[in-house]
Amino acid sequence: MRIHHINCGSMREITADGCDSRHAVCHCLLLETDRDGLILVESGLGTADVTTPERTLSEEFIGRAQPVCDLDETALHQVRKLGFDPADVRHIVLTHLDLDHAGGLPDFPDARVHLMEAEHRAALSAPGAHPEDRVRYRPAHWAHRPDWVPYSPRLGESWFGFDAVRPLDGVDAEVFLVPLGGHTAGHSAVAVRDADADRWLLHCGDAYYFHGEIDPDNPRVHPEMNILAQVAEVDRPLRIANHARLRELVRQHGAEVEVFSAHDPWEFARYGEM
Repeated sequence: MRIHHINCGSMREITADGCDSRHAVCHCLLLETDRDGLILVESGLGTADVTTPERTLSEEFIGRAQPVCDLDETALHQVRKLGFDPADVRHIVLTHLDLDHAGGLPDFPDARVHLMEAEHRAALSAPGAHPEDRVRYRPAHWAHRPDWVPYSPRLGESWFGFDAVRPLDGVDAEVFLVPLGGHTAGHSAVAVRDADADRWLLHCGDAYYFHGEIDPDNPRVHPEMNILAQVAEVDRPLRIANHARLRELVRQHGAEVEVFSAHDPWEFARYGEM
């Protein structure tokens, strides 16, 4: 499997350690597989989002996130730039259905979309139970009626101490959904086995926003990003507890599992594909 790290949506500029300023990212993965075609982990902002954001994105999100709206950054454009046919994207795996994670779904209308059952139910119910739902969930992103593949949290196996972990149905590649709630009703991480590097990648979505939150030796929050995390959370104790679980994962298995989140530009910069 070949793994591409792609940014599918630059957003507001943020500063860390008082001096280093970078645009927040929508960190997505494009997986080239032998048997499963292309697998997209997260879809970022889509073509409609960046060309007509007032139609598909909420005003609140535009004000908070300040998306750059660059068509070249969309997953559709980047798939083509890498020399692939977008129709080769057969599977999309989502940590959750927030608009900056699900915006690219309409650009790949024939892909199967894998996610947790609770997330699917929360996003497609109208109105949602959480006041943030009208901001985060945008029906335009699934108006094409995707081929949903929802997963129950009651089934699954253990993975590095995390329970109810599910492999993807109908997919040979080692790509797992790892329930990691708190941010949304059915938020999960996505684990990808990188056999060439003999390690796992764990895409944590919005389980945390800033790398300092899971630093096992010096845990800390980013002031601005922490405010956004608190505004969007549905279960604060669970979200904070998962930070502790991720710190322990890094402490005990950091050589075996590489952990990153969706929006941290310093984490994304590790992979040299900015």
